[in-house]
Amino acid sequence: MVIAKNVSKAFGEHVVLKDISMNVKQGEVVVIIGASGSGKTTFIRLINGLETVTSGEIFVNNVEITHSKTNLHHIRKGVGMVFQHFNLFNHLTTLQNISIGPIKVLKMKKAEAHQRAFKLLDRVGLRDKADAYPDELSGGQQQRVAIARALAMNPIVMLFDEPTSALDPEMVGEVLAVMKDLAKSQMTMLVVTHEMGFAREVGHRVIFMDDGLIVEQGPPIEMFSNPREKRTQDFLSKIL
Repeated sequence: MVIAKNVSKAFGEHVVLKDISMNVKQGEVVVIIGASGSGKTTFIRLINGLETVTSGEIFVNNVEITHSKTNLHHIRKGVGMVFQHFNLFNHLTTLQNISIGPIKVLKMKKAEAHQRAFKLLDRVGLRDKADAYPDELSGGQQQRVAIARALAMNPIVMLFDEPTSALDPEMVGEVLAVMKDLAKSQMTMLVVTHEMGFAREVGHRVIFMDDGLIVEQGPPIEMFSNPREKRTQDFLSKIL
């Protein structure tokens, strides 16, 4: 579903990603871990076309998104993105936040978009918040709305950029529960997170990044119980 081949990214003289290659299969949950500044967020922003590669190729559903003639607007319809800081429209209600994409981008009729939005609100446990504005919601509720908004576009891949790192600890569980439900539904997911419990329980594969490189990857049980690389061992010893 996602293939990266020899991807590098530099901002001026600062090289953030160094010859990264990896793939994500359909229905797979891949969790990316690593210290801040290791290149995790930049990598998934490249997959959604929010940043452009310096070199290398990225394919999403067999379409090369790094090709100059690729319509990124079309690709983004199939790639859901959930950000660290929610990025909801503060002047719109929960219902409007979820339905605006299908109405504006997919040209869906308002009634149909609202019907889809209500189903998604049921799914994330927020049906009673349809008329609430973002500033009337807790951080956990806002993030669940953000997930519903991404799902409203019927994506083939979901990208999560540290979706719980801006939340108070008691709100983390409600967001992770929605993500676990998504994983059970066979959604293809690429998740940047510091939540090692989620990685261990839900991830099919864990990737450890450091200094712009993929240092090590493997099934969670191997990565957490018996990491091979010294850098992986040092990182995990500080957080587990």
